[in-house]
Amino acid sequence: MKYIVLLGDGMADYPLDRLGGKTPLEAARTPHMDFLAREGILGLVDTIPQGFKAGSDVANLSVLGYDPATCYSGRGPLEAANMGVALGPRDIAFRCNLITLGDGGDPTMDDFTAGHITSVEAAEIIASLHDALGNDEFQFFPGVSYRHLFVWRNGVAEMQTTPPHDITGQKTNTYLPVGPGSRTAVDMMRLAKDILASHPVNEARKREGKQPANAVWLWGQGRAPQMVKLTDRYGFRGGVISAVDLLNGIGVYAGLQPLRVEGATGYTNTNYRGKAERALVALQDLDFVFVHVEAPDEMGHEGNLPGKIKAIEDFDNLVVGTVLKGMPGFGAVRILVLSDHPTPISIRTHAADPSPFAAYSTVENENRSSGRSYGEATARKAGRLVTPGSDLMDLFISPGRPFFDKPH
Repeated sequence: MKYIVLLGDGMADYPLDRLGGKTPLEAARTPHMDFLAREGILGLVDTIPQGFKAGSDVANLSVLGYDPATCYSGRGPLEAANMGVALGPRDIAFRCNLITLGDGGDPTMDDFTAGHITSVEAAEIIASLHDALGNDEFQFFPGVSYRHLFVWRNGVAEMQTTPPHDITGQKTNTYLPVGPGSRTAVDMMRLAKDILASHPVNEARKREGKQPANAVWLWGQGRAPQMVKLTDRYGFRGGVISAVDLLNGIGVYAGLQPLRVEGATGYTNTNYRGKAERALVALQDLDFVFVHVEAPDEMGHEGNLPGKIKAIEDFDNLVVGTVLKGMPGFGAVRILVLSDHPTPISIRTHAADPSPFAAYSTVENENRSSGRSYGEATARKAGRLVTPGSDLMDLFISPGRPFFDKPH
């Protein structure tokens, strides 16, 4: 048996009046996901346990079969794993966003992506920060686009931080880190802002009419988690395909091999088809591949309704469709398609509501034929809710028992 998971980050949403009461997912043309839902098993999965903030870190741990309450320590150490940054038992890793702040003593979060700065530009900025502020205790590591890493050796993780994508357009002073160790984090952010004010990369971006990366935002801190590898749990070999360090880092802890795809950007210009084709090639040798596409989530954060619908349609056509066309060469295959969490256009951040999933097997007697299209409302009507969400992977792999036989 081969297993493939196709995840459109933040695809799920809320009904919108301008779509006649439909969600972007329901309004989008998605014939391939509709096929999986109609012929397979349709339902909702609750990926955000009570007490946790809705986010791709917690949600994708749940999707891969991990209980965040027992293994989640923060987003930063998960990204560090993919970047090859070793953490000692007392080291703290933070996600370090390059951002655009407005003017004044209490600046507005103008753009949590710094205008989707390129990785080449960002690497130059992060190198400057490390040269100016780095030492044996504090270190900056470059990632992809606006997503980077800050490590505090022998640091303090108990402070409270806020994801920058949650405060777009808002004043920022009340959202700065607070609690034990927060003074160090805030001081680092202020020092970085001074350095970036006249950085050559930012001067060039401003001349070109682009948003400058004039500040950093530290958040998602934690220590290295302890996780049993998914590959050990199920006794197979697997890979992960994503342009996002977070997802690749979760994959590393899960025992999945990161599989690189040229042109994978984590945005709407990503190489959708290349991801699907890479997955099909990988499945010739591996048993399990997890394919993550970030684009719908980015459109949700931007409040870009046409962009989100197009991202969903591109995911369906170029990722799900390409995989379905390649299935006949593999024999027995199970496919799981889902959104990890909603990123509603109306609120422009993550929500904790359950998201729709569809599971399909090329082994005919394993399917349930729901007869429904793929969407939030049809998934609710199907009457299957997987909660906690960490049960989903066991139902999908279903070792030693029929496919999705456990009632939810």
